[in-house]
Amino acid sequence: MTDRFEICQAITAKWEGGWSDHPADPGGKTMYGITEARWHEYQDKLKVKRTPVRNVTLAQAFKFYRSEFWLACGADKLFPGVDLAVYDASVNSGVSRGRKWLLASAGSNDHSETVKKICRARLSFMQSLAIWKTFGKGWGRRVADIEARGVAMALEAMGLSATQVREKALSESVASAKQANTAKKAATTSAAAASAPATAPVVEPSTVTDTTTIWLLVAIVAAGAIATVIFIAKKRAADARVEAYNEVAA
Repeated sequence: MTDRFEICQAITAKWEGGWSDHPADPGGKTMYGITEARWHEYQDKLKVKRTPVRNVTLAQAFKFYRSEFWLACGADKLFPGVDLAVYDASVNSGVSRGRKWLLASAGSNDHSETVKKICRARLSFMQSLAIWKTFGKGWGRRVADIEARGVAMALEAMGLSATQVREKALSESVASAKQANTAKKAATTSAAAASAPATAPVVEPSTVTDTTTIWLLVAIVAAGAIATVIFIAKKRAADARVEAYNEVAA
C-alpha cells in the first residue's frame, strides 16, 4: 500500500499554520499545530531534553505528526480520502475521537460517504464546544475542505475519472447551496418569531396574574433564539461546503 502521509500532511499543515499563542486557545503556545505540553510529552518519550515548542523545525514536526497521529490513528491502513478525514480529525480533536468517528461511519462500500459521515460527526462535536464562537468560522472551513478533498480522493481511488469527480463535486456544491438557502430562510423565520413577543403591547406587571403565560412567552423567545443560532450555524457550514467543493471542482 502506498504511503500517503506526505499528501495528507500537506493538507493538514495548511490549516495548522505556524506559531500561535491565542489567549482563547486552551492549548496555549503552539507551533505547527503542536502544543508545548504535547511536544514535551513527545520529547520525554524519546528521552531527549525538553525544548520550547517555538523552536520546533518543520522536519521535527513532520516526524512528530507521522508517529503521534498518522500511525497512531491507523491512517496508513485506510482507504484514500478516509485516511485524510481520520488523520486531520485526529490532529485537530485527538486520536481517540478520530478513531471513534471512523468506527461510527464505516461500513459503506462508497468510501466517499464514509468521509462525509466522519466530517459531519466531527463538525457536530466542534459546534458543541464553548470556543466554537471564537474558532468556529475557521474550523468550519477546515472540515469542509477536508471533506471535499477526502471525497475527491475516495472517488478517484474507487475508479472514477477526473471528469466524474468534478461532476460529483459540483453536485455537492449545488446541494449545499440549496441547504444554505433553506437554513437562511429558517433563521430569518425563527428570528422573527423570537422577536414577536417583544413587539407586543406592553402589559403592566400588576395586571398579570397568569405566571404560566409569562414563562411560556419567555420560553418561546429563548427557543426562537436558539433555533436562530442553529440555523445560522447550518448556513455557514453549507456555505463552507459550497466553497470547498467548488475549489475541488476547479
